[in-house]
Amino acid sequence: MKNLDKYRGCLIGGAAGDALGYAIEFFDEKSIFQKFGESGITEYELTNGKALISDDTQMTLFTANGLLLGTTRGQLRGIMASYPSYIAYCYKDWYRTQTERYPIDKENPYAYTWLVNIPELFHRRAPGNTCMSAISAGANGSVNEPINRSKGCGGVMRVAPVGLYFDNGIKSDSELDMIGAEAAAITHGHELGYIPAATLVHIIRRLAHEDISIEEAVRSALKTTADMFRDVKDIGYYISLMNKAVELSAKDISDLEAIHMLGQGWVAEEALAIAVYCALKYPDDIDKALIAAVNHKGDSDSTGAIAGNIVGASVGLSGIPDKYKNNLELYDVIIEIADDLYNDCQMYEYSDYTDEIWVSKYVKKTYPKR
Repeated sequence: MKNLDKYRGCLIGGAAGDALGYAIEFFDEKSIFQKFGESGITEYELTNGKALISDDTQMTLFTANGLLLGTTRGQLRGIMASYPSYIAYCYKDWYRTQTERYPIDKENPYAYTWLVNIPELFHRRAPGNTCMSAISAGANGSVNEPINRSKGCGGVMRVAPVGLYFDNGIKSDSELDMIGAEAAAITHGHELGYIPAATLVHIIRRLAHEDISIEEAVRSALKTTADMFRDVKDIGYYISLMNKAVELSAKDISDLEAIHMLGQGWVAEEALAIAVYCALKYPDDIDKALIAAVNHKGDSDSTGAIAGNIVGASVGLSGIPDKYKNNLELYDVIIEIADDLYNDCQMYEYSDYTDEIWVSKYVKKTYPKR
């Protein structure tokens, strides 16, 4: 059963981990602990009063918009393409926010998303080179027709909305998980660039729609992923790494030591492994999970974002301390997107009901009114 608190918790938790880690994304460990003390960074670093999100949260919002764009078109016009195709359209809008000034060019005003009406999303926050180049080239990668051989974490760090959006049982687990893999493959063509996205989508879906533990969700995801991609050359290595994350979470060792055994998070499988370790180590304490997930020499904002998505989907918004809600950049927009994923499009082609705000978001793309 869907739970609004978990939808909100997943996206706010992800943004919180992103913002906490973004402040130290390119720090080595010596610099982190010299500046912030032996526990590392434990509170937001504010810029003009805000904890800044990175491209991780930006692209997560555009992923969500793509899902809602597809459903809205299908229900109002009676026909739609695949969800990944709409997500790709929305990534093209994200690309415009990274390459154009707000507001978008009046000579080319058409947009796929209402998010291009949010000035803060036009701030460049270390966008990934692979994402930028792949989208510039057409954003047309897929699992069967990879656009490159990248396995950077830019594919997995943005797909949590796919797990939130789809109820269990509407399709098979593998079909739903594959939507996450295809969303990642738009820009990341290596098998290990998109397989972790399938795993994360499964974890988030189970947590957001069922009353199960993070460990149960992780084990279920790994079983399904191993079956889905059984013929992939690197699947044995991937499942072994993920199982190591599970095993390390039960050991009495320091978080930093465990993370060093899993990698740095710049590539997708390592980012997910680090996030899963932290989520399993601190399943009921998102504060400890996020602090562990970001305080290392690797891709701190992405490992923080993914860990926040997972634990946030488990504990809900109500389980996230106020220190992660206060001053978070675009908090209200993130909540609004979470609510839209939860409520979904309630209009149909031949019904009399009209939701003018929904139309302005996902049909006219004029929301909020400028």
